[in-house]
Amino acid sequence: MSNGQTKTDVILIGAGIMSATLGSLLKELAPDWDITVFERRSAAGEESSNEWNNAGTGHSSLCELNYTVEKPDGSIDISKAIKVNEEFQVSKQFWSYLVGSNLIRNPRDFIVPVPHMSFVQGEQDVTFLRKRFEALSGNPLFHGMEFTDEPGKLMEWIPLMMKNRSLDHPIAATRIESGTDVNFGALTRMLFAHLQSHNVDIKFNHQVEDIKRTSDGSWELEVRNAVSGALERHSAKFVFIGGGGGSLHLLQKSGIPEGKGIGGFPVSGLFMVCRKPEIVAQHQAKVYGKAPVGAPPMSVPHLDTRVIDKKESLLFGPFAGFSPKFLKFGSMFDLITSVKPHNLVTMLAAGVKNIPLTTYLIKQVMLSKEKRMEALREFIPNARSEDWDLLVAGQRVQIIKDTAAGKGTLQFGTEVISAADGSIAALLGASPGASTAVSVMLEVIEKCFPQHLEAWEPKIKEMIPSYGASLLKNPELIREIHAQAARTLGLGDNMPLQTAHRTVS
Repeated sequence: MSNGQTKTDVILIGAGIMSATLGSLLKELAPDWDITVFERRSAAGEESSNEWNNAGTGHSSLCELNYTVEKPDGSIDISKAIKVNEEFQVSKQFWSYLVGSNLIRNPRDFIVPVPHMSFVQGEQDVTFLRKRFEALSGNPLFHGMEFTDEPGKLMEWIPLMMKNRSLDHPIAATRIESGTDVNFGALTRMLFAHLQSHNVDIKFNHQVEDIKRTSDGSWELEVRNAVSGALERHSAKFVFIGGGGGSLHLLQKSGIPEGKGIGGFPVSGLFMVCRKPEIVAQHQAKVYGKAPVGAPPMSVPHLDTRVIDKKESLLFGPFAGFSPKFLKFGSMFDLITSVKPHNLVTMLAAGVKNIPLTTYLIKQVMLSKEKRMEALREFIPNARSEDWDLLVAGQRVQIIKDTAAGKGTLQFGTEVISAADGSIAALLGASPGASTAVSVMLEVIEKCFPQHLEAWEPKIKEMIPSYGASLLKNPELIREIHAQAARTLGLGDNMPLQTAHRTVS
């Protein structure tokens, strides 16, 4: 049974942080446009954006060692660290605008200050961390970063990690207090509540099954209502596919040439979580280490303070794994059905290239809890198994494509794929996705609505003062952004974590 076709200006597929961000931007730029959202789950932010499906790190390169690479000459390449940091500053500016305009409220419910730290062991890694610190600390984007290799100072910073630690080899850490813990699930729900109050039609329990180009250049979607079973038809001039791991299949259904030759490699994840107050109280930071040899970048081990619903917990992981599903609530056939004639050679090449990675992921799946506890004890020497529970995180799908590096190259990061005429766009990839959502969605707007950019630019600059400018070349603007975030989001540079969120209870 099929219902009549419904027409709208914009369709957003997936009720995660990306669609929430794009919808919120467009509502400010073009308030008269009609927007419809389709989400296969029964609520917003149930997949990758959910607070328990990611680590909640406000990715700003303050602690993530994989964003700073040591070059053959021994120098440290900080270009990616600068890029990711600037992108997170863009997100903070937009959130500040939304809060300052009373479009969303209670920022403490989605963002709190948490120091960001990097921790290493062994002479070689300590040398690397010191060089990284020297390369970053003079940069205005990384103002306030500290380095120490003194056990006494480390005991002040990370007492839980230093208790009963053997000091028979060098250890060191960097710390910067302006880091954040972000509840992307809460933020996603806030943004959709804001959109609903501005007449955006959000249809939960609706799964998009097909996307086709129509003769007038718009797009027609076949959408299954999971409650009634009815097949509905909806059309729009512009479609954004923001369905996380589910985006690749829908991009393929669209048939646009830009989507040809692209594959996906699914990576699952697990965290260990501790909710015991007496343990949680001893650690207040997000502490990132170095990834094991052969591990994908998103598997960098880290011990995180999380603040969810005003309650603290500790998260350790992630432990990577392999599942053929493209979504946490997806199908075991997702991977095989994503293989098409146009990407078969690319996928086969990736399979050959990534046998060691696949082997690593399968070994990770097979780890016992005690083996995972051994990895945790690299961070917390006296961790007890009974204090920690296993938590299944969200599913990530890394992009596979042919690049200058060769056929079937596995890409880490996010990428916008859009039609030449800008009528449809899809977001593929993973971390640091959510943290950089505003920058990524501005890229969608620039690619898909170039005819409106001149008229929209003043409003964009009102929402994001740094738009079109390099923060790196404008330290005064960085200070202004930090001051604005401190006022509207409560992100005072040196505000202790305890003060930051316990006063809101």
